[in-house]
Amino acid sequence: MSVAEPRRIALFRHAKADWPQVSDHERPLAERGRMDAAVAGRRLTDSGLGFDLALCSTATRARETWKLAVHELDHRPKTVYEERVYEASPGQLIALLNEVPDDVGTLILIGHNPGVHGLAEILAGSADEDARDRMNRRGFPAAAFAVLSFEGSWKGLEPGVATLTDYWAPSE
Repeated sequence: MSVAEPRRIALFRHAKADWPQVSDHERPLAERGRMDAAVAGRRLTDSGLGFDLALCSTATRARETWKLAVHELDHRPKTVYEERVYEASPGQLIALLNEVPDDVGTLILIGHNPGVHGLAEILAGSADEDARDRMNRRGFPAAAFAVLSFEGSWKGLEPGVATLTDYWAPSE
């Protein structure tokens, strides 16, 4: 892929987790989370995004979210389970995304708040107004995702260079 072609990234927050007596990293999805993850996967398919790469947190709830969502996609991308996504700040996520090879055109990152929401806000220098309004109104609840596009290399991804093109969150 040429660096002149637009790149797209979906920032996907894990679905609703349960609170059993386990460490935070090992928390599984709640029943509602399992349902919302599959619905989010269908919505990602409907958006027409075909992912080249998935970067997924190693936390149980993120891995379970991705497993249920990817089952709904037309194409299963290469998936990398990345421990640096867990509890990452927006700056740490940008540093991770700067390492993505330039042959990746479309990527999905499955992670956690507040990092994922903060990253969407920081990257979006411009936005489809409807998508921005929905994200501002809803925040970034469990199983929500934002889609952004930008031009250039992953190494050049930095605050303000992307356009928020889509946003979706499950109904409450």
